Amino acid sequence: MLKLDNVHASYGRSEALKGVSLDVNESEIVAIIGPNGSGKTTTLRVIFGLVPPTEGVVTIAGRSLSNEPPHTRARAGIAFGPEGGRVFTKLSVQENLELGAYVRSDKDAIRDDLAFVHEIFPRLAERRKSLAGTLSGGERQMLSIGRCLMLRPSFLMLDEPSLGLAPLVVEEIYSRIELIRRRKVTILLVEQNAKKALEVADRGYVLALGRVALSGSGAQLLANEEVQRAFLGG
Repeated sequence: MLKLDNVHASYGRSEALKGVSLDVNESEIVAIIGPNGSGKTTTLRVIFGLVPPTEGVVTIAGRSLSNEPPHTRARAGIAFGPEGGRVFTKLSVQENLELGAYVRSDKDAIRDDLAFVHEIFPRLAERRKSLAGTLSGGERQMLSIGRCLMLRPSFLMLDEPSLGLAPLVVEEIYSRIELIRRRKVTILLVEQNAKKALEVADRGYVLALGRVALSGSGAQLLANEEVQRAFLGG
């Protein structure tokens, strides 16, 4: 589904990615963990076209994305839920979800997807007329993910979906991520909550200083002593 081959990226003179290579197979959940400043979010931004790589190649389903702008990638079925559950605060919950389907014209399928979003996040159905700015942090994260799903993506990227949320809300969000995968959506997660991410992930990558330091199955990384010391309090 996705392949990064020796990808470099910079912000001005500061090199954020220094030869990152990774792959994500169809219908997998893959987690990227690592300390702050390791290049996790930059990796997602490169994939979505918000940061151009200075070197290397990004391909989706064998197709190079090198010259594709973000809106073209969205039309190709790539959805990106940025850090912090960002929503359009002055629009209603319903309007936020409708914006997620702005590139689509298949009204029956859009209606089906809205029903699915309401099914997995019933709080959004209850608050559909409320302004998004009045939602709690957990509700905003649900809305951000729901808006991504309204694109009907084949590939979903989520940046820190548990950030700042209470443990019970984190459990709810992650149980829904499993349900989303069952709809044959491939998922790439960036997380500071390494334990939670690796528990649901088929595979994971550890980034450090813009490079892949470790990779393996979720279970392997959970059991790795270096990962335990650095991220799991072991």
